Amino acid sequence: MRHLAKQHLWAFAFLGLALTGCAGVDVEDYAGSEPRLDIAEYFEGDTRAWGMVQDYSGEVQRRFTVDITGTVEGDTLTLDERFQYANGETDRRVWTFERIDEHRWVGQASDVEGDVEARQYGHVFHMNYPLDVTVDGRKLTFTMDDWMYLQPDGRLINRTNMSKFGITLGEVTLSFDKAP
Repeated sequence: MRHLAKQHLWAFAFLGLALTGCAGVDVEDYAGSEPRLDIAEYFEGDTRAWGMVQDYSGEVQRRFTVDITGTVEGDTLTLDERFQYANGETDRRVWTFERIDEHRWVGQASDVEGDVEARQYGHVFHMNYPLDVTVDGRKLTFTMDDWMYLQPDGRLINRTNMSKFGITLGEVTLSFDKAP
């Protein structure tokens, strides 16, 4: 009986660790980290990014560059993003972010349904939103879990998890650099 109780104790301990591991990171965990990222300060003016989209297996499906013009008027940041894909295709997305307070923003874009809540703490910016993507001629809505990390040299690294029904189907990686 004592042996059985010990097995249950280990099982509960393992379950507790497993569930803790599923909790994930919160952007507030980065409060106080340096260098401090403020998306309005970072994106004001011209920025260029290089990126790729990988499928669930890690295979690169698309490569692209993005030229971004950021304008700030009061508490509003507008990002005009112009995409150029390696296959010659182009796309455009315009984000409008309204600053709520030091850490929170509300964003909108034409291909994003509804308002997007975004938060920034320390060197990190995070937002989670639905995005319509055309795949093989069909429009699919993915959940985008978007994380940006400001590096000490001023570059900004962006990793985005693309999922549907909670299953990761792809990842987007970008590296941003301020235009001279």
